[in-house]
This record gives sequence, structure tokens and C-alpha cells, in this order.
Amino acid sequence: MKADDPQTEAPKQQRYRRKREHHKREHQEKQPEPQAPVPVEEQPPENREIIKIADIQRMNIDQLNQFAHHIGLEHTGSLTKPQMVFEVVKVLATDSQDLLYGEGVLEVLPDGFGFLRSPNYNYLPSPEDIYISPAQIRRYDIKKGDTITGPIRPPKEKEKYFALYKIDTINGVSPEQARERIFFENLTPLFPQERLVMESGKENLSLRVLDLAAPVGKGQRGLIVAPPRTGKTVLLQSIANAIAANHEEVKLIVLLIDERPEEVTDMQRNVKGEVIASTFDEPPERHIQVVEMVLEKARRLVEHGKDVVILLDSITRLARAYNTCQPHSGKILSGGIDANAMHKPKRFFGAARNVEQGGSLTIIATALIETGSRMDEVIFEEFKGTGNMELVLDRRLSDRRVYPAIDLIKSGTRKEELLYHPNELEKVYIMRQAVSDLNPLD
Repeated sequence: MKADDPQTEAPKQQRYRRKREHHKREHQEKQPEPQAPVPVEEQPPENREIIKIADIQRMNIDQLNQFAHHIGLEHTGSLTKPQMVFEVVKVLATDSQDLLYGEGVLEVLPDGFGFLRSPNYNYLPSPEDIYISPAQIRRYDIKKGDTITGPIRPPKEKEKYFALYKIDTINGVSPEQARERIFFENLTPLFPQERLVMESGKENLSLRVLDLAAPVGKGQRGLIVAPPRTGKTVLLQSIANAIAANHEEVKLIVLLIDERPEEVTDMQRNVKGEVIASTFDEPPERHIQVVEMVLEKARRLVEHGKDVVILLDSITRLARAYNTCQPHSGKILSGGIDANAMHKPKRFFGAARNVEQGGSLTIIATALIETGSRMDEVIFEEFKGTGNMELVLDRRLSDRRVYPAIDLIKSGTRKEELLYHPNELEKVYIMRQAVSDLNPLD
């Protein structure tokens, strides 16, 4: 048989082909597979002066207009304040050599990314919100309500929002320390044991009466039961100023839901604390969004061992907002309240607690009664037994212009012996025995 016979050549070619494929497979197995590129967090340029966006957001409209003209922006009269801030920050980011520094409270959206919302806009969406990528959220294990700071960059091509270069702090501590926190639901609740002293001077007797009738501790869940026009908003403002003056370690948040705009302005100008509001001309969905952002922020601070106080006016209108937005279950209570609508307001109120591991969340909320609405009465009855402190205001006293219009007999705090000094507790008992048979008008 000849060597070039095709019948003998075919098996040889097959053997050679099999050997080449075998060597090729061995060579591929010895080489490591290429790894996916690891995302590297962008680093901000060094040695640049820092401009904080929060300082620009805090400017009033006249200051903002003046600053916009100073940097060369014109025709800003038709812009809203958030739009004007966005244009100012964009100009600074593009033309200036300064480093922009952002701060805000994280809201995570269903798609996995998030934005830093500003307390200057009541945690509602605005054009200059700062984008946080899903990779950053997973890397640092940050949650909704975390207060985050860090340098930012302007939007790139086809981008709409400013983005974070890197995270400097989470709730005032480094990202490494933030990983060590305990989840809020795993913290152990206790009765309040450390008192928040309200009395701050002889000029305000309301707070002295409050200290005697219904003392407030860190972690209190208190209800101010108030008919209309009994001075509840003024009392709440006095409580806020007293806490700010006597307890600087406390993070104070005043939350106004469904209130009048002029009362919001008055509270912002006269209270040394964070005032968050959603006025009565806003839809109930915005009331709920604002409340849930404030609650999540407070929970994150408590996880880090901080003492937080939320003063809510009012929990009745908050429950009304939840009732409006609640999908109908077909079970309607007296007054037109859906049976499932009270769960989330109770979740908000029930978050108040003193924590064994350190930190506390105090919530003092006003509840409206005697408004002529059956719904308001039902809401009050739902919350009546959930708090551990009640301060009852009397309409008859306020009609006679007697302030504070506090009903000493009906007001009180559970486990008050944990808050009073033994000598003080004995005198409070004597005072209560003396007034127990008297009418509030006496």
C-alpha cells in the first residue's frame, strides 16, 4: 500500500488533530481565567477648599439670588429655590476649583440605588439630591435613614444628578465603625430611667408644672391630649426649647404634620433644633414620606447609641393621612377608619423606647380630642393605652386664659418612681393627694 494512499492518510490526520486539541486544552487549563474588574471608588482631588452644599441650601431666597448673581447666573427669578440651588451648585462644580461636599439622609429606592435627601427640603426629592450607587450601598451596608457625608462630583454626560465620590462618615462615625452597630429591632427596650428636666427658668411655669405632673424621661412615649385652642403648639415649642437648652447631647427633631404654614415658620425661627414639616396643603402621600424618613433617621441614630427626641404635632392627622392612603380592606371601623390603617401610625409611636445597649428614642405626640369628628375620637382611643406618659389639657382652663391649661389629676407618667429622686417623689405624692378632690378650675 502506498504512503500517499488516502485511506492511510485519513487516520494519521485524525491522530494529529486529536493531539493538537489535547495540547490546546491543557494550555487553556493552565492559564487563569480573567477576573471581572473590581469597581474602584473615585477619589476627589486633594488640596482644594471645601464648599458645603448644605450651607447653600440654608440660604434664604434673597441671599441665594445675591449669590447667584455674584457667580454670574442671571434670570433666576422664574426658578424655584431647589432649581436655583441646583444651578448654583452646577456652576460651582464646573467653573470653581473648590471641592463640593454633600450631606444628607439616605433614601433607598426599589431599584437598589439611593439619594441623599436634605432636611432643608423636609427630606423630599429635589434637583440637587446626591446619587449613591448600589455598589456603594452594598459595600458599606448602609440603610435608609443613615446620615451620610462626603465629597461629590457634578453630573457627567447623560447624567442628571450629582454623585458621591466616596463616603466619609455614616451617622457621624467612620464607615468601619458604622458596621459594628446593632439593628434597631434587636435592641432591648426598657422603661425610661434618665429624666429630661424641662424647667429652664422662672419665666415659664408650664415646664415646671410638666415636671411635677408628668415627668419625661429618655425613651418616653408620651401623648399630649389636647382639645382645640388649648395651647398645645406653644407648649410643644416650650418643650423643644427646654430640651435644647438643658440637654445639648440630645438630637431634637420637631415634626409638624398637616399644620398651618405660618406655624411652621414660627417654629423654625424660635426652636433650636431640626424642624421638619408637611403643611396641610400637601397631599397625604408627602406627609407619610416625611414621617417615615424622620423615623428611619431616628432609628439609625439610636443604633449608634444617640439620644433622640421627636416632638410630633399631631399624631391624629398622621393617622388620617395613613387612612387616606391605605388600600381598602373592606373592614371599616367607627368613624370611617380602615381596620389596617392604624398599624403604621402605631409602628411610628411604638418606636419610642429606652435601650439597654445605650441610646434612646423619645416621642412626644399631640392627640386631638373634642373636635366634633368621630374619627378623631376613635384615633385617640386607639392610642390611649399605648403610651407611658399622658399630659391632658383642659379646655375650660384655656377658655379662662389660664395657662398652662394642664389637668393635674388626669396627667401622669408610668413608673415615675424611676425618674424622681426619692425625696422629690414623696413631695409629689403629697401634692397629688392635696389636689385629688379638687376641680381642675380650682
